[in-house]
Amino acid sequence: MITLRFEDGTVRVSGVDESDPIVGSLPGVAWDDRGLVARAPAYRYAELRAALAERGLAFEDHVLPDDRLSLSHAYDLRPYQTAAVEAWRANGDRGVVELPTGAGKTVLAIDAIAALGVPTLVVVPTIDLLDQWRRELRTEFDVPVGQFGGGQQEREGITVSTYDSAYLRADGIGDGFGLVVFDEVHHLGGEGYRDAARLLAAPARLGLTATFERPDGAHEAVSELVGPKVYEASVDDLAGEHLADYDVRRIEVALGPDERDAYEAAQGTFVDYLKRSNLSLRSGADYRKLVMRSGNDPDAREALLAKQRARRIMMNADAKVDTLGRLLDRHRDDRVIVFTAHTDLVYRLSERYLLPAITSETGTSERREILERFRDGTYSRVVTANVLDEGVDVPDANVAVVLAGSGSEREFTQRLGRVLRPKDDGGRALLYEVVSEATAEERVADRRR
Repeated sequence: MITLRFEDGTVRVSGVDESDPIVGSLPGVAWDDRGLVARAPAYRYAELRAALAERGLAFEDHVLPDDRLSLSHAYDLRPYQTAAVEAWRANGDRGVVELPTGAGKTVLAIDAIAALGVPTLVVVPTIDLLDQWRRELRTEFDVPVGQFGGGQQEREGITVSTYDSAYLRADGIGDGFGLVVFDEVHHLGGEGYRDAARLLAAPARLGLTATFERPDGAHEAVSELVGPKVYEASVDDLAGEHLADYDVRRIEVALGPDERDAYEAAQGTFVDYLKRSNLSLRSGADYRKLVMRSGNDPDAREALLAKQRARRIMMNADAKVDTLGRLLDRHRDDRVIVFTAHTDLVYRLSERYLLPAITSETGTSERREILERFRDGTYSRVVTANVLDEGVDVPDANVAVVLAGSGSEREFTQRLGRVLRPKDDGGRALLYEVVSEATAEERVADRRR
């Protein structure tokens, strides 16, 4: 009799020997010479079980416990949330849902957890999100909710974990959950975090993200480990009824004479090197080649440093600082989030305009205090460098000012999403892009749009 058991991040397939034809023909099953047993990666457990049943092979399944959870919630799902859950269920309880920031991905996940009623692991990228999910799950389900991360290692029928903790513990807890929810699932594209999915046996898998885009093409690995994209809705699909209507306005500013001279000199050094070395930088692979060359080629290193100098000049231009002052004055009665690319600009703006600042250097308690004061109206504006793009519960705002950013569609969507929650007065959201004209930043802005 074939028997399936979980063992150290794999499914141990007992009752067969090395010569058995099912070794090598069933999904992921291979012979382990060290253990003298057949094994399959844990994440292929659902495929393996289905293949055995399809072939009519009798087997005993001891991989997961038979625990069931009686769960219900008070949410009234919006039509698109219901459609997302139905699409996920129709795909065998596997797949990725892509919805804009503010569209209620947590709500549809809670509905999916209740529908399956099996032990569930929710994996999130930050401690802030861990706390947010844990509060929400406790409120809706009124059951103990465990936690891996943030100094706690407490397992319950429903448990929330950071990606780091899931990666470290997956081979030991992989037989404890029938459903795993990956919030901000694009993080699984990173090679290290993939083991957080590979070593879990959970047959039901739900990925949540605002944008499935990954410049390195790693979404293919996410599709293998979690499932394909089963449902998506864009900002424009939901704006007006479920999210606020919005406008995006670009403001172009000129570099000062000294800034222009410094920018052209640095950009010229960079472009000249590319021409000499036949590099086009049309892909991430080309940029990685340049970085590798910089390790032993002084000219490549100087080109890379020159590129960084040019980028800093165009993203932190003095005219952007002045323009922000005019925008803050124009929107003195609005709730404003200012996004930059560099921490030093955050502190410069904070000092000049007396803005509460949040950076990677801001402690957890201070960040929470600032956001709470932003939420209760004590503060009406805040400035940040990349920290509030994802993984933080950010209070409602209606105006975003992007002084600098990358060409990432995900980053743009997340920043726009910070101002898209429906307004009580039905007002429109507004996002300003402040771009240094006649620089590479124009192309960056075009690409992310």
